Amino acid sequence: MRRIEGKKVALYLLTAAAMALLNFALPCREPLSFALLFAGIACGLDPFLLCGEYIAASAVNLSLYASLSALIQAVFLLLVACCYRRFRRKLGWEKLLISLAAQLPFIFLFPHAGYAFLPISPTLQKLILGALFVLSSLLFEGGLSALLYRAFRCKLSAGELAEIAFIWLLAGMGALFSLGTQFFYLISLTALLLAAATLKSWDAVPFAVVLSLPLCAATESLDPLARYALFATVMILCAPYGRVAVSCALLALFSAGMYLDGLFRAGAFEIAFTLLSCAIPAVVVAALPTKLLRRAKHALLFYRERSLPRIAVNRTRRAVGQQLFEVSTLFCEIENAFLEQGGGEDVSSRLKEKLLASLCMNCPGRASCERCGLSEHLNKLIAVGKAKGRVNLIDLPVELSKMCENPAGLLFALNRLLADHCRVAKELESAREGRLLLARQAHGVSEILKNIALTESEECVFSDEENLVSSALAREGILSSEIFLYGEGAEKTVSLTLEEGVSGKRVAEVLSKALGVPLALAEKIPLTADRACFILRRKPCFDAAFGVASRPKEGETASGDTHSILKIDERRFIVALSDGMGSGEKAHAVSDKTLNLLESFYKAKMPSETILFTVNSLIAFSSEETFSCLDLAAVDLDSGIADIVKIGSPVGFVLSGETLQVLEGESLPMGALEAVHPAVLRSELKEGDFLLFMSDGITTAFGSSSELCAYLSRMRPINPQSFAEEILRDALDRYHGVAEDDMTVLTVKLTKSA
Repeated sequence: MRRIEGKKVALYLLTAAAMALLNFALPCREPLSFALLFAGIACGLDPFLLCGEYIAASAVNLSLYASLSALIQAVFLLLVACCYRRFRRKLGWEKLLISLAAQLPFIFLFPHAGYAFLPISPTLQKLILGALFVLSSLLFEGGLSALLYRAFRCKLSAGELAEIAFIWLLAGMGALFSLGTQFFYLISLTALLLAAATLKSWDAVPFAVVLSLPLCAATESLDPLARYALFATVMILCAPYGRVAVSCALLALFSAGMYLDGLFRAGAFEIAFTLLSCAIPAVVVAALPTKLLRRAKHALLFYRERSLPRIAVNRTRRAVGQQLFEVSTLFCEIENAFLEQGGGEDVSSRLKEKLLASLCMNCPGRASCERCGLSEHLNKLIAVGKAKGRVNLIDLPVELSKMCENPAGLLFALNRLLADHCRVAKELESAREGRLLLARQAHGVSEILKNIALTESEECVFSDEENLVSSALAREGILSSEIFLYGEGAEKTVSLTLEEGVSGKRVAEVLSKALGVPLALAEKIPLTADRACFILRRKPCFDAAFGVASRPKEGETASGDTHSILKIDERRFIVALSDGMGSGEKAHAVSDKTLNLLESFYKAKMPSETILFTVNSLIAFSSEETFSCLDLAAVDLDSGIADIVKIGSPVGFVLSGETLQVLEGESLPMGALEAVHPAVLRSELKEGDFLLFMSDGITTAFGSSSELCAYLSRMRPINPQSFAEEILRDALDRYHGVAEDDMTVLTVKLTKSA
């Protein structure tokens, strides 16, 4: 906390010094500090302190009217700032009008004799100067905002760098005219040495050019520009040999330049003072701790674009996506292999051949039987046997019973063959069901891997919106060293590196406004002690609230009803109610197993048809007869579309205002048959709609569906939990307070996202 206060004190001391220097930048000491005053207020600095500093800086004019003009300007801007704070507004386009209005005291009160080289009146000259002050205040605002909120934290744009250079130009001129050339050298050469020591690149050359601009303007010559550029070039060439070499090179070049300027013909005091203005920065920079310079370099370079990591990420994503797609294709081939069926076998012909070979081969009457159509009559008998599973005397065709000498032996042999055939057929059917189950699973895995492959193959590219995000955050005083934006539409994702204490809600609000897309904080990953990665994704249109009320059957410790509320991802969720047949621990285990299987498959994002088929098959293959009724709804929070599956369950409902929609299916409970035929319904939920699932213990209490519909039509629920509890309470009242069956109510209410 002390460090923060110390920074504030240093900041306002610097603004006070800058205002004083700016008032020396023009020959007649016109209040150029107005630009810094207006920029500071627009950037959110304390207007009371700034106005006090501005009034104090006006004292350099040694004029009562100059101070009075500054006082009126300060009071006017202070009132404007307080009004905007009171109504929690920020300065917009109207700042231009406010800045223009603030020039009136300067025009009418400031003592200004006028410049002789301008052939116009002093008042008209002050009008021109006032316009220049307004323009300068706009440029100062951009530069000051960049210095306060973005410098050393994120990459500055070319415009921001130009605005900072403009501030330095005017402040440097003020320093030259007020404190002298030696003080200017002390400040500018220190900055140049630090840039060369930290950057160690040719970026120091344009920086040196900017540093020389005030000297060029004061001397009306470009010689200082060439000299500073030469200083920077030589220092960069000496940078590989260390800071001492860089400092010595600058000291030597500066001394040589001063010799050419005739410094050594001046007095000893001036020579010593001028050389010290270079020697002091050289000694200080050479003696600075390496750790401190390393931190400064990190602050300067940390924000630079990271192209190589993004390229590496894209290469990895492409490789992973391609590999996943290949594995997806493999599982697709496995599915096809399991689904392949061999050619159909003529079972009747095979049974007839075995029968003739075993019983009729040595029969003396076979020849006469064949002449009388034995084959046709055997086909009829075998067809009946296949249909019934066995044959008896009444199944024998009349002609066959007349011609066959051993009908009892014929029936016995055929029944034995039919028994073997049924056993083999049952084994084949079980194998077929197993292959079909494995094929469905392979299909599901293939679809999952294919979807992941498509997602992972999408390249992360540079986006112009990243600069938009950076600017929007900077205007709010939020600084990000890295911004990564990818995806389109509902898949838009923004990743930011921010200070750990930044409010995720505030960041989401700023970015939602900047991008025109509703965003919400999806994840926050700590990186260091004071920095974290904020991941924001598009906010769904809807949110959901849930209510559950349950009561086991009287005398039972466990309910056969179980429910599940599962978030699949940020945009989808499922709710399910499973009612195991019966009550107590066994029914609870059945319904719980059903829901656990469903949850696991849905978490894996397997296709719905595969999920239902697989869960039904696993329950049907159980050694015990275990059945379960199921209500399930998968809800999309973007569209409000609910895909509803009903398997053997009682009616469900959607309450939309005064409208009641009945959800009904006619399939048998899950596990009753090996093939499940669920009722699949679709309903578009809107804001304020309720989705209602109930177990048969609730619906039976109301006697009939019509009575239940009439009861629900009268209700106007608000809270889903209260709604579920009220239904359960009214159902118990109809049972006279004794639960005759397991009773569960599950409610879902859709609301607009906050």
